[in-house]
Amino acid sequence: MKHEEAFYIGYVTKTRGLKGEVQVFFEFDDYEQLEFDVVFADMNGKLVPYFVASAKLQANKTGYFNFDDVDHIDKVQPLLKKKLYLPIAQMPERDESEFFYTDLKGFIAVDETLGELGEITEVNEYPQQFVATVIYQETEVLFPLNEDFIVEIDDEEKILMLDLPEGLLDIYLEN
Repeated sequence: MKHEEAFYIGYVTKTRGLKGEVQVFFEFDDYEQLEFDVVFADMNGKLVPYFVASAKLQANKTGYFNFDDVDHIDKVQPLLKKKLYLPIAQMPERDESEFFYTDLKGFIAVDETLGELGEITEVNEYPQQFVATVIYQETEVLFPLNEDFIVEIDDEEKILMLDLPEGLLDIYLEN
């Protein structure tokens, strides 16, 4: 399986016990709706399948997983901190009216003061907020995605209009 054929669900945070159980932190919002027959771990750029023997989902965006043929803590060590994926065919369908900040990847960010910043290359979710990444003036810059800074989202033209605080991008450009 290739990365284009899969979607990111989360990553392995730690081992649990001695029998090869791992804790997974989900960054995919609707993780409760996913089916876990097999997950794919990103091992040095290749997606490697791990067949799920058991999965116990928790309310705090985590779950505990055991995999077939991984029955000891030493066998599960290579999975620590690895990103996990599922086939795109298993992605839950959502209502057309639903919109997530992660949908902004590929949009052109335009600030009211600075003008066009560039294409949003990444949207990451952190505990407090979502953060967008843009290459602006040949420098990678990050800015928070929240209602205070977003002026308008043009879904048709794929444009995100922003009013970023003065000086926010200067932090990145002062080199």
